[in-house]
Amino acid sequence: MAWWLVKSEPETWSWDDHVRVGTQAWDGVRNAQAASYLKSMTVGDMAFFYHSVKERRIVGLVKVTAPAHPDPTDPTGRWVAVDFTAIKAVARPVDLATIKAVPELAHLALVRQSRLSVSPVDDEAARLILAMADEPI
Repeated sequence: MAWWLVKSEPETWSWDDHVRVGTQAWDGVRNAQAASYLKSMTVGDMAFFYHSVKERRIVGLVKVTAPAHPDPTDPTGRWVAVDFTAIKAVARPVDLATIKAVPELAHLALVRQSRLSVSPVDDEAARLILAMADEPI
C-alpha cells in the first residue's frame, strides 16, 4: 500500500462533500506530473485529503477504490481520474505550517511543489503525519 496526498479547494470540493457522496472520481487534474501519480495509484492505496487555499491543512483520509480511468470531465481523453472513498476525518487536522516545521517532512511535494494537486507521501512521512493527526498507525 502506498500513501498519497490529494489537494482540493474546499469551496470547489470539500471533505464534507466527499463524505456526503462517499466515493467519487478525483477528476479535473490537468497537470502531467499529477496525472502520472494518479496512474501510479492502485486499489487499496491511501491518501491524505488536503484543503488548499485558505485552510491549508490535512482534514481526512481516503482510499483508492478504482484505479486510473478516463477522466469524465475531459473530452480529449488525455487525462485520468481515480476513485476515492472517504474513510474518516483525521482526529486533529494537520496544517501546512506544522508540516513545514518538521525537518523530516521538508522533502514532500506539499512543501517543495506547493501547486501540485496530487503527490506521493513515503511511508515514514505518512507515519509522522498520522501521529501528528492523532491517528493510529
